[in-house]
Amino acid sequence: MNPLYASMPTTIFEHMSALARETGAINLGQGFPDSNGPDDVVAAAAAALTGRSNQYPPMPGIPELRQAVADHYRRHQAVDLNWQSEVIVTSGATEALAAAILALVSPGDEVVLVQPMYDAYLPLVLRAGGIPRFVTLEPPEWRITRAALAAAFTPATRLVILNNPINPTATVIPREDLALVAEFALAADAVVISDEVWEHVLFDGRAHTPILALPGMRERAVKIGSGGKIFSLTGWKVGWMCAAPPLAKVLAKAHQFLTFTTPPNLQAAVAFGLAKDDAYFSAMRGDFARSRDRLTAGLTAAGWHVLPSAGTYFLSVDLVASGIHLDDVTFCERLVREYGVAAIPISAFYSEEAVRHVVRLCFAKADATLDAAIPRLALARENFAAL
Repeated sequence: MNPLYASMPTTIFEHMSALARETGAINLGQGFPDSNGPDDVVAAAAAALTGRSNQYPPMPGIPELRQAVADHYRRHQAVDLNWQSEVIVTSGATEALAAAILALVSPGDEVVLVQPMYDAYLPLVLRAGGIPRFVTLEPPEWRITRAALAAAFTPATRLVILNNPINPTATVIPREDLALVAEFALAADAVVISDEVWEHVLFDGRAHTPILALPGMRERAVKIGSGGKIFSLTGWKVGWMCAAPPLAKVLAKAHQFLTFTTPPNLQAAVAFGLAKDDAYFSAMRGDFARSRDRLTAGLTAAGWHVLPSAGTYFLSVDLVASGIHLDDVTFCERLVREYGVAAIPISAFYSEEAVRHVVRLCFAKADATLDAAIPRLALARENFAAL
């Protein structure tokens, strides 16, 4: 067996969700909404399933979806993509990440990873033979600095992997930080994979800036998106990669031997959804922002120190600032077993023990679910702070 996978533990998300199922706890750990997604998008998938072909669609994706992706980004982010040569549909964003990393990393290449990071990045880089080098972000600002980039980049740097907005920090990378990354990537002649699956889940009037829109980055950035995140349909696994033709050709070759293609009815439905008017996206953000504010208010009233949440489905609490002196893993294990709420320790998103006092909670839940969790979290803080 491959030692990388043979020695790999179960992901923290599955572990905490399994504990939630076992104990009957409220699951604020794994990031999925309580809703079933927009009714019209789901109906479009059902209609396509019964009324259109269910045989192999084209390997890069059905033209309808590829055109919709290009049109969507032109309208929402002023990014001009050629749908025929620069958009490839994948079976979810994680498959897009796998294809991009396998296509762009050769054994011995150094890869700069910004952590905390989505947990798929590191094993995929290692499987491709890459050598990881880390830029470590710390609360509460979670900023990328020139000094951290200078320490991570070397003459062997070939790739950078970003997540923006960032899961788990719930922050949006400021344009000046993106410009720093672009500066270093250009100087190193490196490519940037930008995982932008949360690009529409932004709050308080923020607008998303794709890194490929920055000067010099159009030819050396891979933009990854997700229909599952945009439409809160996390089980659909419809994603895409956007890149200039020289990159896209190689990305497509990696994709063809991973999943080859994606269910055509789901592709058609996501194409339908991407064409929805701006009111849908504004309302979606507003709904999530209200849930964020509901959980934040309840936690703050109970004495929790809540870190700002600018995007994603998540917010974090600072254990030490809340008067709790347990590490995040111990706290989460005890929280789910003793108080019936599942959460995620932020340390799981680091390659080593860097930050051990921050815990992530998912607020993309029904009001009743959040309202049931808040008193449990209040009691937990009261009792743990007394230790």
